[in-house]
Amino acid sequence: MARQAVSVKNNTGLHARPAAEFAKIAKSALCEVYVEKDGKKANAKSVLGILSLAICKGNVIDIITKGEGEDAALSQLVSFIDGLIE
Repeated sequence: MARQAVSVKNNTGLHARPAAEFAKIAKSALCEVYVEKDGKKANAKSVLGILSLAICKGNVIDIITKGEGEDAALSQLVSFIDGLIE
């Protein structure tokens, strides 16, 4: 299992469009992928799961990967969040 905390820096947080892009990246991974915020955990391959966490600017989220290719998937997802600019 791999886990990394990342701060959401873009003004709109993970609203529908970036949540869908995040889920698309997560779905391409062979491993299980979860996002955790304030003790609530959601399947990162589900757009609705991500949206249910109400991730806003300034929130720190944990991205958790487990299984085959977990490190590569984690790196890709963290890079996506770090690269969000709106």
